[in-house]
Amino acid sequence: MQRMADALDRLAPKPGRRSDLAAADAFVWHAEDGWLEPVAAVNHVPLSLLQGIDQQRDILAGNTHRFSQALPANNALLWGARGTGKSSLVKAVHADMNEKEPGCLALVEIHREDIGSLPSLLAELRATQRRVVLFCDDLSFDGADASYKSLKAVLEGGIEGRPGNVIFYATSNRRHLMPRDMIENERSTAINPSEAVEEKVSLSDRFGLWLGFHNTDQDTFFAMIEAYVAHFGLAVDRQTLIAEAREWQVTRGARSGRVAWQFVQDLAGRQGKRLD
Repeated sequence: MQRMADALDRLAPKPGRRSDLAAADAFVWHAEDGWLEPVAAVNHVPLSLLQGIDQQRDILAGNTHRFSQALPANNALLWGARGTGKSSLVKAVHADMNEKEPGCLALVEIHREDIGSLPSLLAELRATQRRVVLFCDDLSFDGADASYKSLKAVLEGGIEGRPGNVIFYATSNRRHLMPRDMIENERSTAINPSEAVEEKVSLSDRFGLWLGFHNTDQDTFFAMIEAYVAHFGLAVDRQTLIAEAREWQVTRGARSGRVAWQFVQDLAGRQGKRLD
């Protein structure tokens, strides 16, 4: 009888964990458990170190500040070239707001593959008074993936709509969140091509803010590196720094905030210094 009871205990579902939005300033949504895991320390760059995206920074910071004050604000789509600071800006703005006004905003990250669980997550967030930036990094849709339809209803147009204490920020390499060939395929095969295309691209219309991020020019690339070097107190003369940075970006075949940060990590490692 005891062995039977133990077997039944193992088969029984584990009790669910309760989410506590007061436990931290950032969380990761686990759809399979319906649980918000607290993140003790968010990996972010100080807002002042983000170079070459001043306009995007000011617009997103202003929108986020209004939201934190319970004023009207828009969902935001940050789109453009990879490594140009889209997700870094979201995390930096969140950290900056909480530094100025501790606890004013929670950041909740939902993974792209869990978009289908958005209704459950929003039901969880609707029950709290805390203001939440819901963040999805690298959001895009391919092929027969129809989960974008549920996202459209959640963002705008559903019966309940987006909770007043939640705003949705997403980053993507694609302005319309879908590859061009997918949109063109709809145009070529549909009975009414214009209606088919409207169906595919209307998701991005749910975002009131479109912030474009583009490839970095060389001067801005060097400015990023110099700002990091000054911030972390790395000892190197400017001529050597520029020469090494130029060689680094040539070997990588790209200039971006991500490439600049990778160079600084390499430089600090060679100098035996930590980037704390």
